[in-house]
Amino acid sequence: MSGVTEKIRILCADRKMSEEELAAGSGLTVEQVNCICRSDIIPSLSSLIKIARALGVRLGTFLDDSEETGPVVHQHSFANEPVTFTSHQTNQHTHMAFVSLAGKKAGRNMEPFLVHIQSGNGKESYSSHEGEEFLYVLEGSITVHYGKEEYILHQGDSIYYDSIVDHLVTAADHSEATILGVIYSPA
Repeated sequence: MSGVTEKIRILCADRKMSEEELAAGSGLTVEQVNCICRSDIIPSLSSLIKIARALGVRLGTFLDDSEETGPVVHQHSFANEPVTFTSHQTNQHTHMAFVSLAGKKAGRNMEPFLVHIQSGNGKESYSSHEGEEFLYVLEGSITVHYGKEEYILHQGDSIYYDSIVDHLVTAADHSEATILGVIYSPA
């Protein structure tokens, strides 16, 4: 069982919340919640944000390594294992690997990630959730599908958007890219 899914199960037990109640509160189907709670696969980022909201915790609760109250320094030489969230609708891994840059910071309201985007398989799905996102392209180029619009961003470009609108981020031109992504999700 992954640390993320174990934390979901513990929080549900602490709140005496059934999987059906979690599904209703998160807007996910009972089948999706059952799959998440009985699996060692980390759910999609969008699903995880919705579950956090239903449980009344911040997204970082699932990704925290420890509870530092002061500043947290993330040095380049410190190797973090990336977190790979599953696709929103399947159990297949997504085309993105996320490295948390503030996993040790307690009580944070933003989730900064270094995101490695691989060339997708064409089966990536859009997501939406409450909050806002800021993306800054460090290497390569990305395509941001936002509602009915499409934006191509290159190294040094950035975008800030409301995440409630359906969105999908992919590597442009079937290449790879690295971005800094900051996600804000209200608790």
